[in-house]
Amino acid sequence: MSRAQRPLSPFWVYRWRVTMWLSSLHRITGLLLSLGALALAVWLIALASGPEAYARVQPWYAGGIFRSLVLVWTFCFFLHLFNGVRHLVWDTGHGFEPSRARASGWAVLAAAVLATAVFSFSVIA
Repeated sequence: MSRAQRPLSPFWVYRWRVTMWLSSLHRITGLLLSLGALALAVWLIALASGPEAYARVQPWYAGGIFRSLVLVWTFCFFLHLFNGVRHLVWDTGHGFEPSRARASGWAVLAAAVLATAVFSFSVIA
């Protein structure tokens, strides 16, 4: 009996679509948000520990690198939030059609970018 020659991995069969990217990004943003929560906890502990502890961590938190990280964490928050809402809609049984799934994926990305921009400019201004 001859065996059919089939690919061993689905990566040879499927093109990466926005839904696949969002699945990976949802996990990655969850991990990055956990790191952001640790950074927030360190800052809050330093704040509660007194002026000396706060003075030690404040230069790190006021620097440009940390400000960039806050921007990344803001995007991660909004992407994770909107993608979570998308999954809640899926839990109701709606939006599984491929065209709707792709459209909602692009809507999640656009909403996350827009919300990050609005939030960042409102905090900066």
